[in-house]
Amino acid sequence: MIYPADDPHTALLSKDRERVRLTRPGATPIPQGLPAFKPEAVLTRTGAASAEGRAGMLYRDLIPGRLGGRYIASHISIPVGGPVSDWVHYHRIALQMIYVRRGWVRVVYQDQGDPFVMNEGDLVLQPPAIRHRVLESSGPLEVVEITAPALHETFADHAMSLPGGEQPGRAYSGQAFLHSVAAETEWTPYRGAEARTTAMHAATDGLCEVRTIRPGSAVAIEFPPHDGELVFGFVLDGQADFNGEPVDAADSFVVPPGEPWTLGRMSSNFRLLHVTTARLDAAA
Repeated sequence: MIYPADDPHTALLSKDRERVRLTRPGATPIPQGLPAFKPEAVLTRTGAASAEGRAGMLYRDLIPGRLGGRYIASHISIPVGGPVSDWVHYHRIALQMIYVRRGWVRVVYQDQGDPFVMNEGDLVLQPPAIRHRVLESSGPLEVVEITAPALHETFADHAMSLPGGEQPGRAYSGQAFLHSVAAETEWTPYRGAEARTTAMHAATDGLCEVRTIRPGSAVAIEFPPHDGELVFGFVLDGQADFNGEPVDAADSFVVPPGEPWTLGRMSSNFRLLHVTTARLDAAA
């Protein structure tokens, strides 16, 4: 076991019947249950330093305050392609999704058959406790990962070997595995612009929605107040104004629930990853 993934400070090592726990003084313990959601307006600029995390991946923190410990969003990169020093593992989480911004990555999941490749714009929902492994990637690779709660463990499963069999539609704590393929998804009208939607709402039983947005012919996009929790945007490409503030590629933002917001002056190549969640306590 190791945590947190973005900057590990605690690990549990095991061999046969022996176990050793390693930790740093003052390390934050894992919370019991979901931490209370604390809304906050966040604007994170590209260029911030990345920290080396689990399996040698580089993590850039997109929500430094973690919204009370409720959510973590990371811009994760692997600069040099090839095999990834990962192992079969799972996470104790309420919600976790990964979106490929650049490059490709080959992964394998419990009950999903043979390994498959995720390309730019593809998305997976990793339901709670599903076993999985990152096998190899392009160089470079960039993904955006969003997880609740922010602080959570990664557990090794030495007894499971992947790939295994297939169990389509199996539920994991009320969620279904989802692999959304961008190349198979059409752009459709959305608030005067265009969006590529996913089946995330159904796969999470209403907990989360994810879409990729582009301007189309729209000059501006107005978003009404959200009555759930997280409202997160990551600029995949191009430039725009977010509530009148210029944002560029790899910038990200969080809008507190109950507040409207606007995108304007979007460049023709502007693309936004847009993620919203319901009230996780109410859904649980």
